[in-house]
Amino acid sequence: MARHNNTDGENLNDALAADMESLSRNSALSTDRYVGKRRKVSRHHILRNVLIGVLVMVLVASGAVAGYIHYINGQLNDGLDRNLGDVLVPTEAGKPFYMLLLGIDKDEDRTGSSDYGTDDSAYRSDSIMLARIDPQDKKVTLVSIHRDTLVNLDSHGQRKINDAYSIGGARYATKVIAQFAGVDISHYAEVDMDGMAKVVDAVGGITVNLPVPVKDPEYTGLDLPAGEQTINGTTAALLSRARHAYDNYGDGDLYRAANQRSVIMAVVKKLMASDPATMVNTVTAMAEMVNTDMDAGSIAALATQFRDMNVDEDIMTGMEPTTSEYRNDTWYEICNTKAWQTMMQRVGQGLSPYAKDSDDPSKGVSVKDSDNQSSNTSEGNAGPTASKPKPGEGSYGNDAPSYTGSVQVLNASSTDGAARKVSGELQEKGFTTTASSATATSGTTRIIYNGDASMASARGVAEVLGGDIKIEANNGGHSTNVNVVVILGTDKY
Repeated sequence: MARHNNTDGENLNDALAADMESLSRNSALSTDRYVGKRRKVSRHHILRNVLIGVLVMVLVASGAVAGYIHYINGQLNDGLDRNLGDVLVPTEAGKPFYMLLLGIDKDEDRTGSSDYGTDDSAYRSDSIMLARIDPQDKKVTLVSIHRDTLVNLDSHGQRKINDAYSIGGARYATKVIAQFAGVDISHYAEVDMDGMAKVVDAVGGITVNLPVPVKDPEYTGLDLPAGEQTINGTTAALLSRARHAYDNYGDGDLYRAANQRSVIMAVVKKLMASDPATMVNTVTAMAEMVNTDMDAGSIAALATQFRDMNVDEDIMTGMEPTTSEYRNDTWYEICNTKAWQTMMQRVGQGLSPYAKDSDDPSKGVSVKDSDNQSSNTSEGNAGPTASKPKPGEGSYGNDAPSYTGSVQVLNASSTDGAARKVSGELQEKGFTTTASSATATSGTTRIIYNGDASMASARGVAEVLGGDIKIEANNGGHSTNVNVVVILGTDKY
């Protein structure tokens, strides 16, 4: 029986031959354009790890670049940290391995400025993703890591994990993340441009399914309805960085990272159904944007092994479990170590990062694959169901207060021990609480809820505290994974 791959290969060779002839005729111009593109930086902080993830998945899954890899290999390796190989751990051919995907924050305000300079110390990793690639079972797992995760950076003390790149470049970032995740990292890729639009347009747009409307008038300008829809490159790029669109649901970075992974899957799925010429154009677009240690031989070998990959079933995703904490005027993500270790153990076994769908905090809010209609059954992430009270109204309408959920109490008053006292009162009513001091005094007591599903808990907190206390949605200034944040002001404490 003739193999289906043979026909694909013949069509691909024709497309490659035509493309390579065009490249040969315009080699000088192509070089100039490439240099220009490499120097051009993003004015907007598009989440570059989407591009890296797409490239990795395309190279692994499509098998479309075997004849083209000799041309793009130089571009992929250009500018890579020469000391990176010291921390990469080789793996046996055909065995599962981990690849680190970084998006580096090299925007126009930083690059070449007198304040920042042009070397690696000017930049931080804007987004972080670990990919476990299993050629034997043809499965890929993508795990996002919060860029604000607090870690120990050796002599530099406790810092955000995305500072590792600014301290020691790709080599040190790889070392830190490998230790943090408890895995050996075999390959590395980074990207520094806002080319998501070009990639999505190269495949003719992608189809996404939005569980909730995405409205972000102030930052990205997005105004997308809920439901399945086809979006172009510009919209996909904006969706991949629109964290403020989820301010009413809690941790915007969590939902943004989930959207990145979903966009990766949508692009790969669309590309797998594309003709060879489209594959060539897409890979060309991505190769000009990405630096990786992978060479032509390793990429071609992976591409061959992943030709028959089932994109709908064999790409699994997850997010590092964290709790937000406010320290010294800065919000940090504190890793839930036990849950993180459990997640990475599952990933290492080739399992989904989550034991069940309801464990995924982004379910029901962030983008889901258009073919996956499973709903979020987690009570804490059930999506917006409560009706918000109008400003100044004391009535909660038909929605009764709830006396369950997690509450963080911050003492911004001048009364010592106020946070502990209020925390104890809330615990007596059934809440799970933490108490700490705010870094600055506030004249107003406030109750801030994360997502409509937490509104009932916020109302319960208001009932316990008594008086006319403003209840408001998180606007992004109080990033936290708890249901409610209480700021005790001098007006009442």
